[in-house]
Amino acid sequence: MAQINYQRMFELIEEVFSTRNDPDQLQVGDNAIKKLNAIHPATLSEIADENGPLIWALLIPTTTNIMNDFLAGKISENDLLEKTKPGQEYDCIYLCSVTTLPEMRGKGETKKVCLDAIQKIRDTHLIDTLFVWAFTKEGEILADSLSTATGLKLKKMQNKNLNEN
Repeated sequence: MAQINYQRMFELIEEVFSTRNDPDQLQVGDNAIKKLNAIHPATLSEIADENGPLIWALLIPTTTNIMNDFLAGKISENDLLEKTKPGQEYDCIYLCSVTTLPEMRGKGETKKVCLDAIQKIRDTHLIDTLFVWAFTKEGEILADSLSTATGLKLKKMQNKNLNEN
């Protein structure tokens, strides 16, 4: 029974991000999870119940130079993770992916998960900028809200296919 929410999350991720059809997008498997945890333990966050995850958030602390290369299209999301080394001094956070099951939306819980992760990263790094590549209107709203709540500058990569769902 505990697997029910995992399947729903994976379906939402594929519906919004189409990761299977885009090899440049980060594929979060065992190797990526090990690297993310080595970069910072707060990169991966979730709220779950007995049926599995309700909210997943992936935030990657990195450097402005790496993010600027990503925003300029010089490197892919996979390259971004590869170029971000554990133990570096990070000055920004990439709000990479946030997925929330429909029954959890509009309750403020997703924002809380992200704010908690941002604070944990800021406890050990001088972060001044939040980067986002929003795939949905809700993602843009979340990024704006996080920027306002944290005082971080917000830089957005434009997505031509912004999903209105």
